[in-house]
Amino acid sequence: MKFADGFWLNQKGYEVNYTAQPYEIKTTKNSINVWATAQYIQNRGMTLGGPCLDITFSSTAKDVIKVTIDHYKGALDNAPKFELDEDQGYTPEITDDGENMVMVSGKTKLVINKYSWNIAYYYDGKKLTGGGWRATTVINESKFKVSSRLAEHQDDTFWSYPLDERSTYLREQLTLSVGECIYGFGEKFTTFVKNGQNVEVWNSDGGTCCDQSYKSIPFYVSSRGYGILVNSSDKVSFEIASDTVSKASFTVPGEHLEYFIIGGENLTEVLSNYTTLTGKPALPPAYTFGLWLTTSFTTKYDEETVTSFIDGMAERDIPLQVFHFDCFWMKEYEWCNFEWDTRQFPDPPAMLKRLKAKGLEICVWINPYIAQRSKLFDEGKANGYFIKNPDGSVFQADMWQPGMAIVDFTNPAACEWYASKLRALCEMGVDCFKTDFGERIPTNVTYYDGSDPIAMHNYYTYLYNKTVFNVLKEYYGENKACLFARSATVGGQKFPVHWGGDCSAEYTSMAETLRGGLSLCLSGFGFFSHDMSGFEATATADIYKRWAAFGLLSTHSRLHGNSSYRVPWLFDKDGSTECVDVLRFFTKLKGRLMPYIWSQAIKTHEVGVPMMRAMVIDYADDPACLFLDRQYMLGDNLLVAPIFNEEGTAEYYLPAGQWTDIISGKVYEGGKYYNEKYDYFSLPCLAKPNSIIAYGAFEKNFEYDYLTNTEFVIYGLEDGKSASASIYDTEANKVFDLTASRSGDTVEVTYTATDKPFKVTVFGKDTVEVNPTTGGKVIIKL
Repeated sequence: MKFADGFWLNQKGYEVNYTAQPYEIKTTKNSINVWATAQYIQNRGMTLGGPCLDITFSSTAKDVIKVTIDHYKGALDNAPKFELDEDQGYTPEITDDGENMVMVSGKTKLVINKYSWNIAYYYDGKKLTGGGWRATTVINESKFKVSSRLAEHQDDTFWSYPLDERSTYLREQLTLSVGECIYGFGEKFTTFVKNGQNVEVWNSDGGTCCDQSYKSIPFYVSSRGYGILVNSSDKVSFEIASDTVSKASFTVPGEHLEYFIIGGENLTEVLSNYTTLTGKPALPPAYTFGLWLTTSFTTKYDEETVTSFIDGMAERDIPLQVFHFDCFWMKEYEWCNFEWDTRQFPDPPAMLKRLKAKGLEICVWINPYIAQRSKLFDEGKANGYFIKNPDGSVFQADMWQPGMAIVDFTNPAACEWYASKLRALCEMGVDCFKTDFGERIPTNVTYYDGSDPIAMHNYYTYLYNKTVFNVLKEYYGENKACLFARSATVGGQKFPVHWGGDCSAEYTSMAETLRGGLSLCLSGFGFFSHDMSGFEATATADIYKRWAAFGLLSTHSRLHGNSSYRVPWLFDKDGSTECVDVLRFFTKLKGRLMPYIWSQAIKTHEVGVPMMRAMVIDYADDPACLFLDRQYMLGDNLLVAPIFNEEGTAEYYLPAGQWTDIISGKVYEGGKYYNEKYDYFSLPCLAKPNSIIAYGAFEKNFEYDYLTNTEFVIYGLEDGKSASASIYDTEANKVFDLTASRSGDTVEVTYTATDKPFKVTVFGKDTVEVNPTTGGKVIIKL
């Protein structure tokens, strides 16, 4: 929200009161409390009115400083709360140096001037950000302004904008340094660097072509090495170098604002600290990294159609891991009833048994809505399982399913009722669920637990996906649950995988999909997927092949569309088989990379750094990497630059060092841009300097022995440097470590004991085969 009218004035209709003086400061063993006034108090008479703000600084984890700001503490507190892992017993160091109050948490430091409103945050001596004059603010909106705002949006759809009568806002405004870049806010498809943008945290079903977002997260990270989480499930509004071009501001409606500033040695550590607070990404099963194929959405399909697609992939030697049934596995007008449409699938248990005999895992589509024609509607209505209107009647709408109701996941009985339907499907043979929707949640409603309906709009998705994820975790076990989720909020990373929503079959949409994914992964999410070749319309063969390469070098890879099928032979024309051949090539490449991919997935789960990451995460000290949004690191050691044009050219940048293309074998010097043309069986996929990539003995199942006959290829190892690789089994147990160290023209490779043969290669040199051993080393001369 913008309140300023240039530098000197504020917009009409707002009374803006800036914090001016830390009038009184008190400390406890783990907090600093400031009674802050909106003017300098010069006599007793000035204490007779306000507004004043009650501000508490504390720390509940190393390198995390928490700021709690209250105007009126008596305000109703019924907003849903993010599930945060805070240590209330953590004790930061608090000192008074005479001029300032100082709090130190790890290497992150807060400095509060005792005499005028000025705060600053540092990490290891480096200033991160701060606030001063016109920073912390309480704002009152006039009754006329409120009425005008409500009138402007009175005809909006019931979920698109909250008809919010609140008239008080709290705002914080933090400094931005020259050249500082801001990223994140969840899955945002707008320009990658968010400077100059207004960002509204409000989940919407708007596709990938606009500023709306399926996954809105009130969290951003800075190229200076810190993150800010606004701890509110409400409609948070950010102005990033926009309202005031040298500041980042965030505004919440109501009387309470809380945020965390998160420090770290680098962005990896910042994200690790953030996910320690909000939850680490769960580890999806190894099979989920294989190729997924779906029925598509509005296409006509039955068991014969499904079987023809699956057998067609096998006949063409394209390894397929998961088959997904989209919405029409259920009867039309009855979503969701969680029952197969027996007109198309007369014997579902037998069908699933036949498909699983082909080595496939099964996914089915669901959402949190119950159509009036579903047999579950009357049951849900009678038991109070649905969100209600203020008058106590069931909320219903015709958008998506006629007369649909929405499950109230604040009601434990409704959660168990919904979960019971999913468990029955697991017992039938379903392995995972696509949890679609969760964004179109109305605000003029009531919930079982009395939650604020406006704040529940964003938070609803958390309860929905948590309920479904827990069904799978309880049924299949730890590290065996996987969703294909579209909506999310803070903490949603605990319920992977998330995909990018409704993109179109064109290069611009492919690029916006990547931007959204990189922004999401800068917001604490570890894994990301998208509809290969686009959801809307039907791609050309050219786009299909380029998107297949991009999709199979993403963490999760799914072929899915709206009104047309996505099997590759339907895209080949005039006797060509190139779409088939390209899909096969990149599927098998990903299969061979599984020992590397799986180890990186486990790191994502344990550390919280995303597996598919923007260049700025690993290379924030390289100015060129601050703005790159058409390439990414896939794990620690692989750089991928998809091709976004029909000319087949890739423009990409390599940081310093010697990079090796693992497909072509070509070696590149870093520190500069490249512009090259690629055929459909290639794209820039480069191993970084001083790295090891493990290539497995893949056949067709993505769950296999990741050590036996695996080849460890050492790339660009510099004199005096070392590199390492670890191998895990499909249950996520570490089974092997290998380290390579170079001294002059000698590379020494050491490894742990194993009863399985493997190979070691220094790129460009002969391969050394190693037989089962109790551990040892190999010496390779360059």
